[in-house]
This record gives sequence, structure tokens and C-alpha cells, in this order.
Amino acid sequence: MYYVTKELEISASHALRLSYRSKCENLHGHNWIVRVHCKSKELNEDGMVIDFTHVKEKIHGYLDHGNLNDLLPFNPTAENIAKWICDQIPQCWRVDVEESKCNLATYIDDEM
Repeated sequence: MYYVTKELEISASHALRLSYRSKCENLHGHNWIVRVHCKSKELNEDGMVIDFTHVKEKIHGYLDHGNLNDLLPFNPTAENIAKWICDQIPQCWRVDVEESKCNLATYIDDEM
């Protein structure tokens, strides 16, 4: 099995919709650190699991400097963002989303 990881820094804003009162309900921004973990039993015709540039274009190119509430069809928590990113990349089996230092959400596709 081959494993690769692409790390991205995404500057984006969001406002959470919560069942309790929180300052996170106000629009605010983060410099998100995202790690996209991909795997494959076989390398593609170019000798790669996936081109790192394709991951960057698909995820960073879409989310960077955006309002996540406008770009994503769900409450943009770190957990939901991690799953969405994983769903965008067929070879992806795990995504780590760090919205700020010491605050990390991980999604693992157990089916992959």
C-alpha cells in the first residue's frame, strides 16, 4: 500500500449554527491547517497515488479566502469540513482539520 499526505493552509471564515450560545456564532476566521491523507494499492500511470497539485487545486483552490457558510451546504464545523474534504478526493482515507492550535478534528473513512 502506498500512502501520501498533502498539508494545506486555508484562510477562511465561518459562523457556526449551534444549539447553545457561543461567540463562534459570529462570523470569524481561521488559518486552517488541513492534512489530506491518501492511499492506493497501485500507483497511477505517472507513478503517483495522486498528484499533490490536484489536491491543492480541488480543496485549497475552492475554500481559501472564502466564507465557508457560503461555500459548503452544512454547518461548517471542523468535523463536517474534514468529512467533506475526504469525500472530494477518491483516494482519500483520512483528513485532519486544525482550525486553531490545539483544536483538531479528524475524519477517517473506514470503508476505504
